[in-house]
Amino acid sequence: MTSLTTDNIDPNVPSTPAPEKRGLASAAWAEIKGMFWLLMAVLAFHSFIAKPFYIPSISMMPTLLVGDRLFVSKYPYGWSHVSPTIPNPVAIFRWLVLREEVEALAVPLPESQKRVWGKMPARGDIVILTPKGKYQDWIKRVIGLPGDTIALREGQIFLNGKPVRQDTQPNLVLPVDANNPCNDYDFPGALTRGDNGVMTCHLPVIRETLPNGVQYDTIDARRRETDDMEPVKIPAGHVFLMGDNRDNSSDSRVPEALGGLGGPVSWDRIGGRAEIITFSVDGSTGLNPATWISSLRGDRAGTSLRPKKVRTRE
Repeated sequence: MTSLTTDNIDPNVPSTPAPEKRGLASAAWAEIKGMFWLLMAVLAFHSFIAKPFYIPSISMMPTLLVGDRLFVSKYPYGWSHVSPTIPNPVAIFRWLVLREEVEALAVPLPESQKRVWGKMPARGDIVILTPKGKYQDWIKRVIGLPGDTIALREGQIFLNGKPVRQDTQPNLVLPVDANNPCNDYDFPGALTRGDNGVMTCHLPVIRETLPNGVQYDTIDARRRETDDMEPVKIPAGHVFLMGDNRDNSSDSRVPEALGGLGGPVSWDRIGGRAEIITFSVDGSTGLNPATWISSLRGDRAGTSLRPKKVRTRE
């Protein structure tokens, strides 16, 4: 019987790891690969098909409220340099671990005015965009298209010399909550206390009808410098964007130096179209799971954001 000694071991032959160690390593590697491909699938869907969107400001009231969560489709206008979502590991680490403020969690691509399978938005579409020099998405409504001449006089839009139809609607009455405090700076005189002591926000609403029949409601509670604008010719490949809250929107009416879009926006900066409100919260959500349900605005879930049309003579 031959005994096993160190003299019988060939040093050139690698040792075989224990079966349990090899099985653990294989399982870990398979898990890592699975997570990687899942992440790639999520990023691809987020970049080219659809993504969620959160409303952080009052610029699109009354159509959209702070706290609304939307479903945004990425493909209706084709894809451009603002479409892909490429995570920035350094920014994510600084935001998650170091708790630092970062401008963006994604890596921006080089700018280009080209689009793949590009299609111009329609009048009245609600679109997301990435303004020049910024790395976050904004949301506005398309009012003017390439070749249009647009002007404003005392809040009245004129498209190609013709006034956009405006109809005064009953005041919109909204509950006051953490996401809609109805402060006097944004909405002078709108905060009202009822006989029962409940505070509500009363907002004047004007319904506009664009030449293609699209209707939507706007808020125009006071006179602002943005209510007047000399005629602007919209260049090819550009759109003119405005917020529905005409008193509180940094849009195409506002110069870049003042935080606005500085005029018509190149269509390569359009990243998608808002489709539907998935759910909305009033800002009272806390660590207590019970608040996750109580904070929901149940009447807003499922609201379509596609333009409503009426027949017009134009």
